[in-house]
Amino acid sequence: MVSLGFHASHEQIPPGPLLRAARRAEEVGFDVAMCSDHLAPWSVRQGESGHSWSWLGAALATTGLPFGVVTAPGQRYHPAVVAQAVATLGSMFPGRFWAALGSGEAMNEHVTGDRWPTKAERDERLRECVGVIRALLAGEEVTHHGHVTVDRARVWSLPDVVPRLVGPAVTPATARRHADWADGLVTVNQPVEALRRVVGEYRDAGGRGPLALQVHVAWGDDDEAAFAVAHDQWRSNLLPPSVSWHLETPEQFDAVADLVRPEEVRGTVLVEHDAQRFADRVAELAACGFDEVYLHHVGQQQDAFLDAAGETLLPLLRSATTTGGGAA
Repeated sequence: MVSLGFHASHEQIPPGPLLRAARRAEEVGFDVAMCSDHLAPWSVRQGESGHSWSWLGAALATTGLPFGVVTAPGQRYHPAVVAQAVATLGSMFPGRFWAALGSGEAMNEHVTGDRWPTKAERDERLRECVGVIRALLAGEEVTHHGHVTVDRARVWSLPDVVPRLVGPAVTPATARRHADWADGLVTVNQPVEALRRVVGEYRDAGGRGPLALQVHVAWGDDDEAAFAVAHDQWRSNLLPPSVSWHLETPEQFDAVADLVRPEEVRGTVLVEHDAQRFADRVAELAACGFDEVYLHHVGQQQDAFLDAAGETLLPLLRSATTTGGGAA
């Protein structure tokens, strides 16, 4: 059975309403939840960016849902700080928290004033951070000199159940690189063949643990309404990683996004108003080998989507992922 999750978008929704949406997501039947850790939104139109770690404490305390977060140690966050945050949430909420550790984007990391490293350097820095965080979560005192410097760090409040450290990947090459250290993989919706390659590279390289898929969704009463939400809120997110990694402000994302053709939005966002067709399309993606599917309605208003999820979308999707095979 595929676990169905709610993605809480800090970049689009203020922390209070987002917490209420997460509670409502549990009420309507979502099994799990996740969010991303941002300092800035992808667009001025999105206009929000609450502190995910503070918010996660409240979300875990006021729901029974397991939560994950996608974050980037190494520049804005020292790995010892990330390890302490992971340990604290893991200690308070055993077995209910995981953290995906990525190499980051300049939009969130440039604020330190440090040079933005090349992708190769960021990948090397990430591996160092993973090693530091794992050692600290194991109760070790850590001193390290490399892309990051750590001086006699120790995390004193340790969890009984160490949270999973997950690899975030969009490309097959990144998925393969994560395979030797990650406790699972998380990626975003792409064409079926692309997702199969991401899953295949991770598993072929020995990657272990659950596979999670985040699906960007625009749900509306009709196609026009759903597409309007997708185009307004998510066209800034259609840029390839080679561009998005290096842009530094929401204003820059908006300027580049003005070059995106409206029809390209449908290649990244599942624009839909028919419940059965929605369930079938998501089930097809899940069948690429995923254990968890997180739905991210890209609108800033979540109520109508959550109502539809409880009434029709989740029941149909559970049926479709069961009969269609779901995770492999």
